[in-house]
Amino acid sequence: MHVSLDGFVAGPNGEMNWIRVDEEMFEYASDRTSHSDTALYGRVTWQMMDAYWPEAGKKPNASKHDIEHSAWYNNVHKVVISRTMQGQQLNNITIISDHIREQITNLKNQPGKDILLLGSPSSFNALVEHNLIDEYWLFINPIFIGNGIPLFKGPREKVQLKLAYNKTLSSGVVCLHYIIQ
Repeated sequence: MHVSLDGFVAGPNGEMNWIRVDEEMFEYASDRTSHSDTALYGRVTWQMMDAYWPEAGKKPNASKHDIEHSAWYNNVHKVVISRTMQGQQLNNITIISDHIREQITNLKNQPGKDILLLGSPSSFNALVEHNLIDEYWLFINPIFIGNGIPLFKGPREKVQLKLAYNKTLSSGVVCLHYIIQ
């Protein structure tokens, strides 16, 4: 999850043009996606991703990242947390509209690789509320945006974390990997 130094994941209207991305970030992200076989999204983020990634790798000017991430996106099982999509049947997509704790716990107990939550601050906070996140991968961008959508909402229980890995990219983004103690 990308976050500003003052704790926001997007501007007041969902703006993310402040996030620093470059080839080094893409390589780092590619390593994470190679260890996962399920992508978890909220509806808004999934719609944004689904509007771009299925065809991104086929464009004439597609970058290495576009080609690789498009292939991953097209093959990965997608889970979308959404009340408004309840009952929809989509190819290679599971819709979770209720009983989030039970359904995500069931998903986590299935064999396979990691499950990645990509973006989706509302879904992130729902998972945090139910203690369903095992590892936090935060990309701290060196910017204050002043206001917007905060990473964490509402009061939280105390959760002890252990820093498993950190890396500072040449862009100044600090990648932090925390695990639950």
